[in-house]
Amino acid sequence: MADQSFRGVLERLEAEGDLHTVRRTVDPRFEIGAVLGLRQFDRPQLFADVRGGAMPIVGNLLNTRERIARLLGMDRASLPDGILQALRRPIAPVMVENAPVQEVVHRGPIELADILPVPTWFERESGAYVTAGVIVAKDPETGRRNVSIARIRLDGGGRVMLGIAKNHHLNIIAEKAAARGERLPIAVAIGTHPAVLIGSQMYLGLGDDEYDVVGGLLGEPLELVRCLTVPLEVPAGSEIVLEGSIAANETVAEGPVSEFHGFYVDYGPGTGGVVTCVTHRREAVYQAILPGYFAEHCLLGAVAIEATCCDALRRVVPSVRRVVVTEGGMGRLHAVIAMHRPRLGEGKRAAILAMGQVNLFKQVIVVEDDVDPEDPRQVEWSLAARFRGDEDLLVLPGVKADRCDPVHRDLTVAKIAMIATTRPGDGERGSRSELLDAPAEISARVRAEIDTY
Repeated sequence: MADQSFRGVLERLEAEGDLHTVRRTVDPRFEIGAVLGLRQFDRPQLFADVRGGAMPIVGNLLNTRERIARLLGMDRASLPDGILQALRRPIAPVMVENAPVQEVVHRGPIELADILPVPTWFERESGAYVTAGVIVAKDPETGRRNVSIARIRLDGGGRVMLGIAKNHHLNIIAEKAAARGERLPIAVAIGTHPAVLIGSQMYLGLGDDEYDVVGGLLGEPLELVRCLTVPLEVPAGSEIVLEGSIAANETVAEGPVSEFHGFYVDYGPGTGGVVTCVTHRREAVYQAILPGYFAEHCLLGAVAIEATCCDALRRVVPSVRRVVVTEGGMGRLHAVIAMHRPRLGEGKRAAILAMGQVNLFKQVIVVEDDVDPEDPRQVEWSLAARFRGDEDLLVLPGVKADRCDPVHRDLTVAKIAMIATTRPGDGERGSRSELLDAPAEISARVRAEIDTY
């Protein structure tokens, strides 16, 4: 088995010169977030001296597509297909008996703030939030596992509040447990391999195990270890694990909280929970993801959403080649679909299917696959060269919106699609859209001999 540990990821980044260590003392209350949000600190940052905390904090690990690909053992160009292959060729996890994440054990009355250096991120938020915690739970009816991420606020002692949307699978299975008069056991893994973080964000069906997709990303089974006090399994390579339970019928006030669009929102009360055991490695490192409209938060969602959407679209419209969820669109709301020689009407069909597949999408641009969907300049060129507003603009008013859309009104929003693809005859010799080039044989020779220039 390859090194699946978070510690191994940090060691690799340091060996490659891609991990910057901040030596000065930093305060987890607002200061760490302010530093991570600066452009000059956009590579991974390890805060070695955290005021009041026994653990260093690391952030900004997965804030570029290039680094995500590299840490998954892929190159940038192969990342989209690599994630699609993981979805289509999942690998079930395996159990190990012991793991370093259980070297240190805290039981009994827990004071999380004394164990973990959890940052407070933004001025109006009501407390310190765990933002890179991968939450593991099991459906009390089926025993099937769910792996996801939700914000977790420290509420004193071992008490926590989880911000979980009503339609999220974790809330659905928590409500199942509450209907049976039970609390839902959970485990929260902090400091995990990038494959675990990305796998946890996949839009799978209820009952599908995200750990299987993680195995597909790794190219081998994910190693799990059993928790000490709850009937759950967590990645053996984790740095820290919280064990406890939540209750769907135990609501806790939250107040303003940051969201991916960069604004405060007030979603009402969250779900109450309690942590009764904490385990971690000796000299553990605490991982944090800067929430709000920042690259790591946006990209983690984007690369997972675009992969599951592309997989779904290809099953219906085989000419779809890529789906890119843009960072400008907050990693959630805007998508570009690249298609290979779509027939008339196929671009509109793909756009409508995408907006149905991903409720968050409200702007979709469809281009041909001679355009790089990750390059905003090329996408805009395609709009200028191939889009006719009276024929190629779709406006769908009053569509059901996600609660986190910043401009929804009564949970509805207008969705638009722009189809910037060619028509029959476009590009042919003598047409207005004939692409210019040198003679074919000259272009081919220049490309073949490019290094000699």
